[in-house]
Amino acid sequence: MAPRHGSLEITTLFLRISVSCAALCALAFAAGCATESSRAVEPARTQAAQSAYRGPQTPVIVANFDNRSSYLRGLFSDGTDRLGSQARTILIGHLQQSGRFAVMDRDNSEDTAREAELAGRTQVLTGADFAITGDIVEFGRRDVGDTQLFGILGRGKTQMAYSRVTLNIVDVASSQVVYTVSGAGEYALSTREVVGFGGTAGYDATLNGKVLDLAIREATDRLVEGVQQGNLRAAPR
Repeated sequence: MAPRHGSLEITTLFLRISVSCAALCALAFAAGCATESSRAVEPARTQAAQSAYRGPQTPVIVANFDNRSSYLRGLFSDGTDRLGSQARTILIGHLQQSGRFAVMDRDNSEDTAREAELAGRTQVLTGADFAITGDIVEFGRRDVGDTQLFGILGRGKTQMAYSRVTLNIVDVASSQVVYTVSGAGEYALSTREVVGFGGTAGYDATLNGKVLDLAIREATDRLVEGVQQGNLRAAPR
């Protein structure tokens, strides 16, 4: 009878191939499964909001906040100032969280008046001493890249966003600008790939909101310092 070693080796090789294929299919199936994760992120706050305050509050309203930079104001813009509207919302939040200001909401006065009427209450509006107007005077983005040994040893990319805002505090009785503060900030997102390994990142639109929030936080802290130093004085009523 002929030896059966050859058949045994073929059978063993076939079993190994089958096991490998099964393992690869399992890995592919696992890679194709959707995964979900979440985590809470603590929003950044001004320095003023991180300390308790129980003193008097300055009544203010937030008026116009305009984008004066060239960003999103080109030939193909639809005319809607989304950046300015976003900045105004951010400013209102930081002013209120600082505890130093009583921020009056005039945008929703019709809705609140209707709700007060439905509740059988008389709405009594409080007048503000100051109106705060804001301008985004600078806003821009740029990408910076580098390579090592013509890209063979790796390449890197950094997305950078910069913003500078100015707040004017206007005495509502005289329309005089009594105080001005500015704030600026820069955000950067860097990725690096080395010999085919490493992370890559596309355009990150969240940098716009992050750098705008940073600049407004800086301006809000400067405004709080002005209040503490007595630089905001309303005209006598």
